[in-house]
Amino acid sequence: MVEVVEEIEYEALSPNAGLGVNMAAGALAGITEHAVMFPVDSIKTRMQVFATSPAAVYTGVGNAFTRISSTEGMRALWRGVSSVIMGAGPAHAVHFGAYELVKEFAGGNVEGASNQWIATSLAGASATIASDALMNPFDVIKQRMQLHKSEFRSAVVCARTVYRNEGLGAFYVSYPTTLTMTVPFTAVQFTVYEQLKTLLNPGGAYSPATHIVAGGLSGAVAGAVTTPLDVAKTILQTRGTSADPEIRHVRGLADAFRIIWQRDGLRGFARGLSPRVLTFMPSNALCWLSYEFFKAAIRD
Repeated sequence: MVEVVEEIEYEALSPNAGLGVNMAAGALAGITEHAVMFPVDSIKTRMQVFATSPAAVYTGVGNAFTRISSTEGMRALWRGVSSVIMGAGPAHAVHFGAYELVKEFAGGNVEGASNQWIATSLAGASATIASDALMNPFDVIKQRMQLHKSEFRSAVVCARTVYRNEGLGAFYVSYPTTLTMTVPFTAVQFTVYEQLKTLLNPGGAYSPATHIVAGGLSGAVAGAVTTPLDVAKTILQTRGTSADPEIRHVRGLADAFRIIWQRDGLRGFARGLSPRVLTFMPSNALCWLSYEFFKAAIRD
């Protein structure tokens, strides 16, 4: 007697897998995404700051990778990854859990509904507000550790030092800017992803290639559009380590934009564009592929 094994179709399963499933899948996907692409993210951070040392000025991604690995060692590109792993799991759990919850509440899971894109955008924005509140302190620690000649080798030591010297506000000085950036980023990302997924796979059958293509392209578009805000966020989050008095006392988004414009003109708002897009294309593709996989695997 031959046992017939029924193949699971990810998209054929009920879109409401339960909050716990979505949160667990999101946590695993988030850790996977951030850990794999961390070296490129480190390069992006270094390219976005206004460095005072010529040794910390890079002409491109390849130049940065070569110089950092040859002068500081490959481990320097992974400095701060512990902070991301500690924060990414809980933050992505909240992110995907909130996304599915709001999407269902807004009617985004109703087949053929005319307001699906509105529900998706609302769900994406809501998910970001919740997850960024949790992730912002970890992101500050990460970027402090990623900088050229950073004094920090431990996320815990970095957190203690920042809190002692700058207070609790240092962990959230960039939160308004982060929301200004990530709410439209996530709304664009989720909307483009859902539209491309429907376009490329209208039948809803299991298709990893669809998740990879839709996830990668949605990440690239959203990342490129929000790069100017990301440059400002990096300046705000690393201000405490700067030797430049003006940057050290930068107050908010408008202040950061003024400094960028005065020092580097229009091109200053595109600092780190290449590594940002290079980070988000594969990381988003991997994140969505992992999310859809873990969601189906846990649900099964």
